[in-house]
Amino acid sequence: MSVAVQTPSQLSSATDSLRVGINGKPVDTSAGRTILDVCRSAGVAIPTLCHDDRLKSCGACRLCLVHLKGRPNLVTACSTPIAAGMEIETHTAEIEATRRTLLELLTANYPTEPPQTFPDKPFHRLLRDYGVSPPATTAPHAARFRDHTHPYLAVDMTRCVTCFRCLRICNELQGQSVWHALHRGADTTIVPDGPTMLTSSCVSCGACADTCPTGAIEDQSVLHRGAPTRWTRTTCPYCGVGCEMNVGTRDRQIVQIRPALDSPVNKGHLCVKGRYAFDFVHSPDRVTEPMIREHGTWRTASWDEATAFVATRLRQIVEEHGAHSIGVLGSARGTNEENYLAQKFARVVLGTNNVDCCARVCHAPTAAGMKRTLGTGAATNSFDDIEHARTILACGSNATEAHPILGARIRQAAMHGATLIVIDPRETELARLATVHLALHPGTNVPLLNALANVIVTENLYDATAIRERIADAEAFFAFIREWTPERAAKLTGVPAERIRAAARLYATQSPSMCFHGLGATEHTQGTDGVMCLVNLALLTGNFGKPGSGVNPLRGQNNVQGSAHMGCEPSHLTGYVSVDDGRAAFESIWNTTLPRDRGLNLMEMIDAAAAGQLKALWAIGYDIAHTNPNASATRQALHALDLIIVQDLFMNKLAREHAHVFLPACSSFEKDGTFMNSERRVQRIRQALEPTGNSRPDWIIIRDIARAMGRGDQFDFHSPGGIWDEIRSVWNAGSGISYARLESAGLQWPCPDEQHPGTPILHTTSFPYGARAALQRVEFHATPENIDEKYPLLLTTGRSLFQFNAGTMTNRTPNASLRATDTLDISPSDAQTMELVTGERICLSSRRGSIEMPVRITENVKPGELFATFHSEDIALNELIGALRDSVTSTPEYKVVAVRIDKLPPS
Repeated sequence: MSVAVQTPSQLSSATDSLRVGINGKPVDTSAGRTILDVCRSAGVAIPTLCHDDRLKSCGACRLCLVHLKGRPNLVTACSTPIAAGMEIETHTAEIEATRRTLLELLTANYPTEPPQTFPDKPFHRLLRDYGVSPPATTAPHAARFRDHTHPYLAVDMTRCVTCFRCLRICNELQGQSVWHALHRGADTTIVPDGPTMLTSSCVSCGACADTCPTGAIEDQSVLHRGAPTRWTRTTCPYCGVGCEMNVGTRDRQIVQIRPALDSPVNKGHLCVKGRYAFDFVHSPDRVTEPMIREHGTWRTASWDEATAFVATRLRQIVEEHGAHSIGVLGSARGTNEENYLAQKFARVVLGTNNVDCCARVCHAPTAAGMKRTLGTGAATNSFDDIEHARTILACGSNATEAHPILGARIRQAAMHGATLIVIDPRETELARLATVHLALHPGTNVPLLNALANVIVTENLYDATAIRERIADAEAFFAFIREWTPERAAKLTGVPAERIRAAARLYATQSPSMCFHGLGATEHTQGTDGVMCLVNLALLTGNFGKPGSGVNPLRGQNNVQGSAHMGCEPSHLTGYVSVDDGRAAFESIWNTTLPRDRGLNLMEMIDAAAAGQLKALWAIGYDIAHTNPNASATRQALHALDLIIVQDLFMNKLAREHAHVFLPACSSFEKDGTFMNSERRVQRIRQALEPTGNSRPDWIIIRDIARAMGRGDQFDFHSPGGIWDEIRSVWNAGSGISYARLESAGLQWPCPDEQHPGTPILHTTSFPYGARAALQRVEFHATPENIDEKYPLLLTTGRSLFQFNAGTMTNRTPNASLRATDTLDISPSDAQTMELVTGERICLSSRRGSIEMPVRITENVKPGELFATFHSEDIALNELIGALRDSVTSTPEYKVVAVRIDKLPPS
């Protein structure tokens, strides 16, 4: 992403005030800006065609020409820096005539229809303002590229005015370089790098359509449904990056989504999911009425009946089996306010700490490992530090597919000179850009990270000041880590010792160094240990508490950070304070006694259900029947439950196969509230649509059931804002984050009062535990999941760009045509040995079960190793995943599975 990093001298000069004259009026401004920027800030509109604030100025269209006193020729306002004493004229007769002439030249071969069909396009507005029309007698360039094969992007280059914005934004913002200019002068034409858009390298981010001023590249949804009549700013419902966007609606439907240009998170950019994958909201299989299953058959119920049914059954189960026999699962797709109510319901209404969320199966090891080492189980730095980092370490994170906007920023940083180290078994897109790629065997993160620390210690590459002033137990760690030589690690990881040394030297010496990690670091039997090893590297090298550094988890779903932080976690309350430490304060504010039982996490709930101890489960926006590991054991446990309440948008697998009552919830586009992204930023979501049918926001559903169970006084909420104010009262680090302050931008906690600006970087002078953090001595314990003669291949799993998690949302959008099914990636040599071809369906078996899926032959995986995505319910990859869990958090080991491939007989 093209984001300029200013030097200290530039920063100081940028604050120097100066005075200029614009059309005879004095204007005070500051250095470091362009004439165009200053004029616009002063309310003077200067026309542009090739300019986009997200791009480097090029001055190609010449429409922004202005006159500077003392200059013989007109200058381009977009590319001319402001200077003290300038006298600027923006709309003289000469300038206006020049602009009109330029527009007439641009319309010489322009079609006559578009200005009438799309009058609000920037180019068409300019034509109208300057009284210019395309000549009716001139035919447009019929040979120019036209294409409608792509589900989201329609291309008609007869409307192209060669502003090059599509080409530039693809290069500078996304970094994909799909668009190319052929020929020169009047014959210039813009084409993609494939015969069609669908077969090109396009990743469907839509940036080209977003910037195009004429509609030469346009969203298919706008062509088919019409332009939006209303816009609402909100936050993306997909991954944990938390991109802000503007949702365009028309006739009670979403017709277009565009990025928020001023968002500090995504800086005017969106990925294919955020920009285009919204049709799930309007999917015909949305469940919009409450439903109760009787004698194996679903029937529609009223909200009053469904609420009474749930309240009555929960009350009966508490009376017969005790509160500890019920579990509640919050939702990473729900708001902070809704997750707060879910855990409050469990503790106040039911009287149990049996509450969890999907953080359990992804980043619970991050929270545990970082809290143990640093005192806070969340990202230490901000996304903006990417542009300040000299070195970026990406461990177990395929960011360009799982977190595409952040991945684009990392890719841009690497393309502009940052050192990139990638730890990943596969050759991902970032791995191909990396200075060093450490392609380890799945399950060997700890020995590899220990070996990196060994090199830093034995070669004296550590930060002596940090060790002396901020680190505890350094000598004991130094003695321990000397045993973890690169040669020892090489035998376990498959990574050559010299490559380990090279990566360690770069991370330690090319600072500031910033670490990002994903599920490839956490979903292991030593997930928590692996996170602590990453923290060790940052502590050793002093890469913490300053810009461009730190340890930063890339959270999976849009609000998985928030759902756990709001208290959907058995041993922690809101603010991630332990139940014991927060008991007195919460009992005072909630006016009740908190349960003293040790709450069960999700995996323990499944165990308890199988053992007959858990009797009921309320799953809010979480399809554990699809996403849990060891699927057959999960199925058996769910069948044993007396009551399963599903609260969701769709009749998902958990509901279809196991539920007794279904409560239809709203999507995030149909309600208000807040999300919390991976960098600790709390951001508003705002209602863009009325709820579909009779669906309701999760918070209203929870509140009404609490009222039906006699706890209405403690759930007397009338808006998400009222819930948020109670959250602020129990969460000191978020006390200063009011809805009013979130109107303009998000805020990062800690933010203890309303005068506090938020905290972009943690641990600048101390840690929550004190002045010093301790290095952790982590021994390696190999996973019991090993290959053998019967299961000779090692499978690891992950996401793809066009699908998301269980496919609940993306499979109900045209994204399904871009990624129709999960595939099993296999190396060419293994495929040749097994006589497999791309697209062939095979039987894939583990020690737990077998599934069928198509293979894809790719150089991205090593011989003996396989990779598969997990988005398709009909393939059900989790049938193969075992029962192994992280020793600290119970997070399942999704990333290491011993399997075999069997060819299927001809059909």
